[in-house]
Amino acid sequence: MQTEPLIFGQFYHIYNRGIDRCDLFREPDNYEYFLGQYDKYISPVAETFAWVLMPNHFHLLVRVKEEGEIGFIPVKPLPEFSTAERIEKGGVSPSAVLNPNGGCILKKYSPVNQFSHLFNSYAQAFNKRFGRTGSLFQHPFKRKLITNERHLKHVILYIHNNPVHHGFCSHAMEYPWSSYLSCISIKPTKLKRETVLGWFDSEANFKQLHHKKIEYEKIERWLEIDG
Repeated sequence: MQTEPLIFGQFYHIYNRGIDRCDLFREPDNYEYFLGQYDKYISPVAETFAWVLMPNHFHLLVRVKEEGEIGFIPVKPLPEFSTAERIEKGGVSPSAVLNPNGGCILKKYSPVNQFSHLFNSYAQAFNKRFGRTGSLFQHPFKRKLITNERHLKHVILYIHNNPVHHGFCSHAMEYPWSSYLSCISIKPTKLKRETVLGWFDSEANFKQLHHKKIEYEKIERWLEIDG
């Protein structure tokens, strides 16, 4: 299956679910742990504009950072090879550089690899917690390039209304595991709240549009979400 690459500086709707539609989250601690791991692995490579965690799937709206905005991760070199030799042998990306302070190699974070690390880390913890083995997430995770502001707004409404569509609540504000409440809060957040509210012109308009019925199935087909 061909998958869309994650291009620096671009917006994406990202979706994944449990393999064979199994649950990803069984108790509140699971949601909290996933969000902690998400911050650890994804914040270095992407900005988040909307998210929702459902029992057996999740949706995200992110912007992959520009290459220059993404930092480096230290990689310990093998002592018997120089940096140039390790790059030649395929052990380190040509984009790697030497850390002048620590003597180790610094390698750019990879957005796709960071998502893989997130899923692997969470799956290991989930399997250990529930005595489970094997894959937890569907592979590969789905991603859809979003190229204009109107579509970004539609995706945000779709994400926040996911719990309503699936019958978990009657309004987005009643569901605790989404970014809706962060958008209307004044508490500090890493969510790009001001940008999101700016797309909707005001917080009042943001709230009003979340009360309106959206073309849920049409958006789902466009995002290529297969049920």
